[in-house]
Amino acid sequence: MTASFDRRRHRFPEERYFEDLVVGERYYIPSRTMTEAHFSAFQTLSADNHPIHYDVEYCRERGHPGPLAHGYQTLCFTAPGASTFALAVGDALIAFVEQSSKFLKPVYPGDTLYPMLEIIALTPQRSTGVVTLAATVHNQRAELVLAGEQKLLLRKRGVAGDQAIRSR
Repeated sequence: MTASFDRRRHRFPEERYFEDLVVGERYYIPSRTMTEAHFSAFQTLSADNHPIHYDVEYCRERGHPGPLAHGYQTLCFTAPGASTFALAVGDALIAFVEQSSKFLKPVYPGDTLYPMLEIIALTPQRSTGVVTLAATVHNQRAELVLAGEQKLLLRKRGVAGDQAIRSR
């Protein structure tokens, strides 16, 4: 029974290429409630030691109820790999090529975040295409806390290297 197993065929949805995508498609990312543990872990990883991210009294003196999430921490939740987009495009993905974002509202411990990606543009090239995704994060009060764009380079169907992937 295990002799027929091939890990390269262990894929989730049928793989899609650049030309299979449609403007307006949405890819939801699981929600998560931010905790002080998340803040501490990101502070350690990022080495950002500004007191706005960990000192409750410092934050209160500046009109905040508690520490603020790092902007990049909120941004990380929009990673295409955290959504079903990465599963959909699979090996067609060549590179993550560009990202921009605006941090519109603070995120505090206890906030629940709802990230989403939406295809807003498809720019074909000769053997590849650039997919532009709108990245948004809303909180539990339906407030937009982050808005941005991400661009990814994808293969078109039938491009060199694609044959090796399909023959697996």
